[in-house]
Amino acid sequence: MYDVVIIGSGPAGLSAAIYARRALLKVLIIDKNPMCGGQIINTAEVDNYLGMPGVSGIQMAMSFKAHADMFEPETLIGEVEGIRCEQNYNVIMMKDKTNLKTKTIIFATGAKYKLLNVKGEEEFKGRGVSYCATCDGAFFRQKKVAVVGGGDVALEDAIYLSKICNKVYLINRRNELRGSKHLQKRVFECENIEFLGDYVVDSINGDSKVKNVIIKNKNTQEERMLDVDGIFIAIGMVPESELLKGLVELDENGYVVAGEDTVTSNKSIFAVGDVRTKSLRQIITAAADGAVAVYEIEKYLNL
Repeated sequence: MYDVVIIGSGPAGLSAAIYARRALLKVLIIDKNPMCGGQIINTAEVDNYLGMPGVSGIQMAMSFKAHADMFEPETLIGEVEGIRCEQNYNVIMMKDKTNLKTKTIIFATGAKYKLLNVKGEEEFKGRGVSYCATCDGAFFRQKKVAVVGGGDVALEDAIYLSKICNKVYLINRRNELRGSKHLQKRVFECENIEFLGDYVVDSINGDSKVKNVIIKNKNTQEERMLDVDGIFIAIGMVPESELLKGLVELDENGYVVAGEDTVTSNKSIFAVGDVRTKSLRQIITAAADGAVAVYEIEKYLNL
């Protein structure tokens, strides 16, 4: 039996693994993705993590993984199918029908990309519709693209794409951006980024690949057609909390209800990083969650 099973290997999960092994706990990390790091592997550059200015997301993920590996946690690449809570332990049921027993669980599954749910989005996925600028941006070198969203990720995507694309349309449903002031300043300094506020995407169109998007002004209902080769959707995230439905309390948006102590409504399950309710979802706060969760687990296990 494990003392703790960590589901997810982003910054929160890897931080938890380090602290758990330092506490001499028997630890298993499970992730369905062989590449550790969570969302940061899709980030071109991270400039707000203490001591690592200007590092790429891939470099940061590799550094986090190497650090965690120094403490030799057990790891398993696989998909969790379900969780069953018994009186004094939990059972993690894997898709390959393996059952794993653990005293506690740290849920570090993060969040997935939110969809626009407009005509053409599903049809053109991988053929011009993307949710990851750093993954797919190179395919649109010297072309025209659109970015949808107004938060930090959308602004970072627009800035990144402006360096390799001829033209970037930044489409936002409000006339103001909600991303950081620093990123907003950089966006408006880019001559090839055109901000289109108060617009929503009505449809994504093409033949074998994306050719244009139709956008509509929310106030005037005016429609515009933008000739673009790609559209990058960055309108937020949906928490990966499906496995916990019925086991712990979730809020109306599906985030796991847990305070700064990371404790959920089930005292043996802890939620860290982007999957839990919190005011700021950043790499540094995710890493902090991992440390806090292990501190709380030690108290729970009476160590």
